[in-house]
Amino acid sequence: MPPVPTDTAAPQPPDAPRRDAAAATAAAAAAPTGSEGPGGAEGTEPPTAGEERTVTAPLVRPPGPPKEAAPERETWTRQMDFIMSCVGFAVGLGNVWRFPYLCYKNGGGVFLIPYLLIVFVGGIPIFFLEVALGQFMKQGGIAAWNIAPLFKGLGLASMVIVFFCNSYYIMILVWGLFYLVHSLTDTLPWATCGHSWNTEQCTELFNLDLCQNVSINTTVITWTSNFSCTNMTNKRSPVIEFWENKVLRLSGGLSEPGEMNWEMILCLLTTWVIVYFCIWKGVKSTGKIVYFTALFPYVVLILLLVHGVTLPGALGGIIYYLKPDWSKLVEAQVWIDAGTQVFFSYAIGLGALTALGSYNRFHNNCYRDAYILAVINSCTSFFAGFVVFSVLGFMASEQGVDISKVAESGPGLAFIAYPKAVTLMPLSPLWATLFFIMLLVLGLDSQFVGVEGFITGILDLFPQPGAGSLRRELTAALCCIICFLIDLSMVTQGGMYVFQLFDNYSASGITLLWQAFWECVVIAWVYGADRFMDDVARMIGYRPLPVMKWCWAVVTPLVCVGVFVFHVVNYKPLTYNKTYVYPWWGEAIGWVLALSSMLCIPCTVIYKLLRCKGSLRERWQLLTTPIWGQHHLEYLTPEAEAKLLAPEPPKEKATLFETVI
Repeated sequence: MPPVPTDTAAPQPPDAPRRDAAAATAAAAAAPTGSEGPGGAEGTEPPTAGEERTVTAPLVRPPGPPKEAAPERETWTRQMDFIMSCVGFAVGLGNVWRFPYLCYKNGGGVFLIPYLLIVFVGGIPIFFLEVALGQFMKQGGIAAWNIAPLFKGLGLASMVIVFFCNSYYIMILVWGLFYLVHSLTDTLPWATCGHSWNTEQCTELFNLDLCQNVSINTTVITWTSNFSCTNMTNKRSPVIEFWENKVLRLSGGLSEPGEMNWEMILCLLTTWVIVYFCIWKGVKSTGKIVYFTALFPYVVLILLLVHGVTLPGALGGIIYYLKPDWSKLVEAQVWIDAGTQVFFSYAIGLGALTALGSYNRFHNNCYRDAYILAVINSCTSFFAGFVVFSVLGFMASEQGVDISKVAESGPGLAFIAYPKAVTLMPLSPLWATLFFIMLLVLGLDSQFVGVEGFITGILDLFPQPGAGSLRRELTAALCCIICFLIDLSMVTQGGMYVFQLFDNYSASGITLLWQAFWECVVIAWVYGADRFMDDVARMIGYRPLPVMKWCWAVVTPLVCVGVFVFHVVNYKPLTYNKTYVYPWWGEAIGWVLALSSMLCIPCTVIYKLLRCKGSLRERWQLLTTPIWGQHHLEYLTPEAEAKLLAPEPPKEKATLFETVI
């Protein structure tokens, strides 16, 4: 591949995109295009011989009377507030309930090889790109793409995805709150049969070693059952019956919504009220709350691990978790699972990282922060595996079954496997309470940071200087109310089927991979990878490693395309619990949810090109010209350029020598 060309185009003043069509046409005709490579941008010339890169010319103030100064953007009180917010948002339930299961399923410790590889070529580059973009543009998920206005649909797509996430993700917190309230008892309600929600198939027999192949009369509370090992398949655990009959009150399918559960409505309302008061005042309040919500789960995880490793059978569970199976490395599914997990756990493509980065100081070292957060995220996932599998090993030992029978992921782990394991422990209400508090806190910071990112994008899309905090509070309240109304469809008897539609389509691997692919293409090939590297250098004082540029330009888009194609080729109809198959119109609704974000990008490009005047080249030239903010006039001054992007010392000496002669 040819070397990446450098960028020499002068940044445009804030009024530049609003110039008339004639001026735009003249500028386009005068400047040669430079979009042949990832570092090229409009109006660039190739670097001269012996020159590594040319310093970008500083911004100048536009002529005419000065405009009313926009209010200074709110920033984090401390930089640690940003770190904690990113930890709270990116480190969530996926680290605890999905990564350990994938590690066990895909060859134990061997899974770390594809996982870490994709972290370095996919996770960290895009994570850094989104944070740096927000910090440089000082805008949320939508307005940040003024860096290439033609592709502002990327911001719209991320807002659609994060809106859907905010709508359905909170249901996990609602279920967790429901379990937490029912854990505050002497006897856990899902540990025994005989409740109003239990059926005659309910049995408390856990250990199959006690089962004999003869008929046994067992009295369970008020009824008598004859059962043996041969008909144990007809029996149901009280844990499953509590989940399906009490929490979900599951109906027969998507076409049977049934009645609303008033207890779940109260939990839903309580959760949204908590989220609202966490974010209504902006990052000043959010930055304080995340210190608790980001750190407390680690305290609980350590307590659960200390307790878990003392349980019988815990060592066997940890061995299952880490036991390497080298043959798995040749299976495509292992690499696909690793790629999907990285994109999920790093919260890529949602626009929230861009919003969080926009509240940074302009000269914050976001490059260093990206690596710190990547280490925290991945280490949390790995550490959580020891917690989960020590408990699952204990449960398998107690029931006398192989660990593969009890290893689950997702809601199955949080609301079936772990609650069942807790019932086998001494002081079970205490450990259940701790677990569900951790579950709530893990999900809560991801939820309110996601809502914060959505609100930031909306407010930046319709700026009103001097509107005050009341506008923000009303926008946050309106967002929470709309999401609450959508969530009412998920607290019905058919709510679980609706939840699965949102989970599998609205913010699925396909939509996130599509989003990440276009982010890399726009920054690397439209705006210019070298150009963006220079922008990062203006902020942090030095250029990141060149490998970051090549990841944006080549490697990461290829990874996204590979995983995306695999998902499409191996698409299977959606099912619930491997038994209920969704009707065709249900899947159609799911694809509408997915395409509502994916089509934002091409539709916006087509719309903008059709609305603009001039030849296709002139339209491209105008629509890919960045719209700079007022803060660029302050930071991109001649003095700052000379300080941050000065030529190399040997070249400076040579220039000085020539001047003296």
